[in-house]
Order: sequence, then C-alpha cells, then structure tokens
Amino acid sequence: EDEQIVAEIMRRRFFPALITYNTWEGFHFAGHEIRITEATDCYGAVVWPSALVLCYFLEANSKQYNLVDKNVIEIGAGTGLVSIVASLLGALVTATDLPELLGNLQHNVLQNTKLKCKHKPCVKELSWGIDLEKNFPRSSCHFDYIMAADVVYNHPFLDELLLTFDHLCKNDTVILWAMKFRLDKENQFVGRFQALFDLEVICNFPSLNITLYKAMRKGGMKA
Repeated sequence: EDEQIVAEIMRRRFFPALITYNTWEGFHFAGHEIRITEATDCYGAVVWPSALVLCYFLEANSKQYNLVDKNVIEIGAGTGLVSIVASLLGALVTATDLPELLGNLQHNVLQNTKLKCKHKPCVKELSWGIDLEKNFPRSSCHFDYIMAADVVYNHPFLDELLLTFDHLCKNDTVILWAMKFRLDKENQFVGRFQALFDLEVICNFPSLNITLYKAMRKGGMKA
C-alpha cells in the first residue's frame, strides 16, 4: 500500500518536455497544472518530497480537512507548492519564509493562483523566532491551520522553530506537518515538540522515510 500511494504521489510531478532557461517542475494538484520555478543553489528553493506528500493529503482529504475560507499559514514555504495547493482548495493563505526566498516564492504563488483562487494568498517574511509578536501579534492573528513540509533538518534553528510553532498556534489550531527523517537530531526535535503539542501520525511512508503528523496544543480543542 505504501508503494502504491507513493507511486500515485510521484505521478503528480512532471517535467518540461524541452530544456528552458528557467528551471521549473510541474505538478498536478487540485485540478490544476502548477509550475514551480526552482533554484538549485538553495535548499529552500527546491521542491522536496514531503511537500508532495502534504499536497496529496490535502487534496485526497479535502472533505475531512475542508480548507474553504480557513486561515492557513505555511512556515518554511520554500517554493510555495503547499501554499499554492491550499489556496486552490479555497484557503486564505499566508506563505512565509526567509527574506532571500521571498522573490521566488512570490513569483510561484502569483503565477499559479492568479484568477484561480477564492482568496488572494499573501507572501510574508518569517524568520523563525524573530519579531514574532511584532509581525504576527497573538491578539489579531488566528490561524486555523499551520502547515509545514520538511522544515526540520540539520540546522541550528530548531529552538526558534519550536518557538514559532508555539507562538502561531492557538488552542484550536491544527498543525499539519510532513517530515523526512534523516538524523537523530530530528527524532529529538519530535520529542521536544510533544512536550507542547499532542502529536498524531496520520500517514507514514517508509519507502520515502516520511511521516505526516497532525498536532494540536496540549489541552486545546480537539478537531
């Protein structure tokens, strides 16, 4: 079953028939052809398999996880694929990442959602752990969903990532988080994450070494 679903997920990806000046990949999700411009010199500007897993889940479970008119924020949006699919599924999306990635992210989001979505998505800078209250004040920012794909990897900002999850998450916020396991440090982060959030495995793909989690703040409302 794992291999069959993974094969279906990977069939959603296609490549240009001709080599072009701009490097891009194509994807089929939410009834649309999505073209993503990438940059090979930056981890955050490449589509990783965890993003495909999360996009496939959102599409396949659009009734159970109905995104229409929901406020969604994606952290570490990278190329924007997850944010684009969430927008196409009716969500009001804020796609966030580091300042050096925003140009490419804005380009991808705009070209794939213009005149196609109920709500115009927003692209915004978010450096984990920095100026959170200033840029995302708790009193006025409420997100129904936080989405993250492959945001946990070997870098020095895992403390800031956990702080960002904690700041953005209200008692009724649902976190959908796809993660590829590579190093022991990532397993340790999951343990620290569980100190603040109730964590549930929704899907597991051993052939990709990717797990899709659903999480909510401990003591919060159950979705």
